[in-house]
Amino acid sequence: MNKNAYTNITDQQLLDRYYAEQNNQLLGVLLERYTMLLLGVCMKYLKNEEEAKDAVQQIFLKVITELQKYKVDYFKSWLYMVARNHCLMKLRDKSGRLIKEIQDHMPIAAETTDAVTLQEKDAILNHIGDSLEELTEEQKTCVTLFYLQKKSYNEIASVTGFTLMQVKSYIQNGKRNLKILVERKMNQ
Repeated sequence: MNKNAYTNITDQQLLDRYYAEQNNQLLGVLLERYTMLLLGVCMKYLKNEEEAKDAVQQIFLKVITELQKYKVDYFKSWLYMVARNHCLMKLRDKSGRLIKEIQDHMPIAAETTDAVTLQEKDAILNHIGDSLEELTEEQKTCVTLFYLQKKSYNEIASVTGFTLMQVKSYIQNGKRNLKILVERKMNQ
C-alpha cells in the first residue's frame, strides 16, 4: 500500500472508508498520523518513555477493538480521550498501590479498607499527591521511585546515588511522614 496515496485524504474520509471496507490498513494510516500525539500524551501523564511507548501500543490495540464496536465521528478528539483515559487508569493503578500501603498503616483508613468508595479513594489520592510535595526532596524521590515506578532498593540507589541504607531510610521515613500528612489532611 502506498502511504502517499492517503496524504490528501482527511481523517474522516479514512475513517468512513475503514468502516465501509473494514480494511485495517486504512486504520493503520490513521493511527500513524497520530503516533507522535499519542506518545506526547502518554509522556505527559506517565513521565516515562518506555511506559509511554508501551501505552501507545496498548492504545492502538484498544482503538482497533473499540472502532469495531462503535462509530466514531471525531477521530482525533476521540483518540486523545482514549489515550488520556488509558494513562489515567495506569496512574490510578500505580497510585492504588501507594494508597493501599498507606491505608494499611492508617487507623482511620484501615477500618474501611474494603469499603472505601471511589470518592474516598480520590480524596486520599489527592491528599497523597499534595502530601508528597511536602516531603523532603530525597524522601519524595525515593517514595515515588519505590511505590509508583516499582524500582528496587538497588535500582533507586543506582539512579539517585544514595547508599542502600539512605534509600531504605528515605522510603521508611517518607512513608511515615506521608501517612502523618495524609491523616492530618483527612481530619481537617
